Amino acid sequence: MDPGDLYLVLLGGCAVLLAAVAAVRLSTRAGLPTLLIYLALGVVLGEAGLGLQFEDADLVQLLGNLALAIILVEGGFTTDWKVVRPTAPLAAVLATLGVAISVGVTTALVLLALDVDLRTAILLGAVASSTDAAAVFAVLRKMPIRGGLRATVEAESGFNDPPVIILVTVVTSSAWHDASGPLIVAQVGYQLVGGLLVGLAVATGGRWLLAHSALPASGLYPIATLAIAFAAFAGAGLVGASALMAIYVAGLALGNMDLPHRATTGSFVEGLAWMAQIGLFVMLGLLASPNRLWDALPYALVVGCALTLVARPLSVLICATPFHVPWRDQAFISWAGLRGAVPIVLATIPMSVGLPGATRIFDVVFLLVVLFTLLQGPTLPWVARRLGATAEESPRELAIESAPLEALSATLLQFTVPARSRLAGVEVSELRLPRGSTVALLLRDGEIWAPTPGTVLRRGDHVLVAAAREHRREIERRLHEISDHGRLARWYAALTPHRASSRSRARRLLSFRWAVAVVSREVRFGPKPQIRGPET
Repeated sequence: MDPGDLYLVLLGGCAVLLAAVAAVRLSTRAGLPTLLIYLALGVVLGEAGLGLQFEDADLVQLLGNLALAIILVEGGFTTDWKVVRPTAPLAAVLATLGVAISVGVTTALVLLALDVDLRTAILLGAVASSTDAAAVFAVLRKMPIRGGLRATVEAESGFNDPPVIILVTVVTSSAWHDASGPLIVAQVGYQLVGGLLVGLAVATGGRWLLAHSALPASGLYPIATLAIAFAAFAGAGLVGASALMAIYVAGLALGNMDLPHRATTGSFVEGLAWMAQIGLFVMLGLLASPNRLWDALPYALVVGCALTLVARPLSVLICATPFHVPWRDQAFISWAGLRGAVPIVLATIPMSVGLPGATRIFDVVFLLVVLFTLLQGPTLPWVARRLGATAEESPRELAIESAPLEALSATLLQFTVPARSRLAGVEVSELRLPRGSTVALLLRDGEIWAPTPGTVLRRGDHVLVAAAREHRREIERRLHEISDHGRLARWYAALTPHRASSRSRARRLLSFRWAVAVVSREVRFGPKPQIRGPET
């Protein structure tokens, strides 16, 4: 390639990337999912717009899987396992039995309504039945949805890809004529369980490696963490298990482990996930041909309505009722099952094997995703409010980042006092950190100094704490408690049933009034932590 052409391609890529970044703000104001903006951008660049020809379905399938892997890593890494754990069984049932019900009902309705053969009907039902992690993460995380509901939909979107991929692969291959139900079920089970075990094993080993490695630069930790996640992806693929399941589980496990420079890693992975989304949807838009979409419109409407209005609600009803999920929550889970990149990427599989009618299947799925994302995405906040699925946002969430000091067997913790945190107004001495811990530095209004025990924290303060390594968890827990409940957090814990045994809770409740009566005296005259620094 001529150097001039290379620079032109690079310049064009930068322009597309900047336009995609700017589109995030536009889509937020308009209430539209960003994936639609990126798809439209790809269509504009394609054959019907600027004339860029792109028809390599095999390349789309390969790059699409890699992009989905990055998106799943970010989704898992930023998910709190304590929230997911209660909903994991329901999410697993939705991702397996729920998908099977959706495929079966959609296939039956498509056969009744459209003049297509059984193979095509199954492909349309299977490809469209998988909810999309990229769309779900992008939309739900902008909304104040109750943790359990959001975790259910997010976990389902991370778990339900393997069954659909296996079904689509079998239907499009020569094994279609010899495939049996028990064999497909066995393959799905192996891929799910295998991916789960590989993801957990690699994440556990990776965590040990990171904990026992003192890397010379903080920027190396995010790279190492991402490499560990992709090792799970590759390892699962080598043993025939689900690579996407493995990398999602690895990201979920790593995100809930004690990792050094966790906040830096989270920001790094989030940026990569945005890059992956932009590249994936622009590429899928390039592959589409607007000239063919008009003919696919009736098929897209039939398949979309059959799935969204009948098959998806029925599958959620059957799967969620045994878990005693209220009907309002079932309705929200049903409506929040968004489609996006995954169905479109899966629709390229028939194209890559040269299946008759594969182009029509791709056009139908592409148009279905666009139309029903336009319907579900903007209306989802209203539906959530009407069904009572919203929750009060937590403006006091405290993000604490730690960095190991191997030579000193110590750790540094840094945090910023959030806007509505109850840390604001608390004196350094009132933090009651473990003995030997030091509030070393404080950054306020561009100035850095060593605080004294009487220094009062303010909103926006950047605080650096030095402590022995074994005290890190205790310090983090204490800071989170004060951020939520203020200087009375020690006694407030007595009112929270899950934080103490019944005996200690009763003892604390009996002393609560006395504690409140003397708290001002304790704050003023109680023991001080070991805070070192110049007195001012």
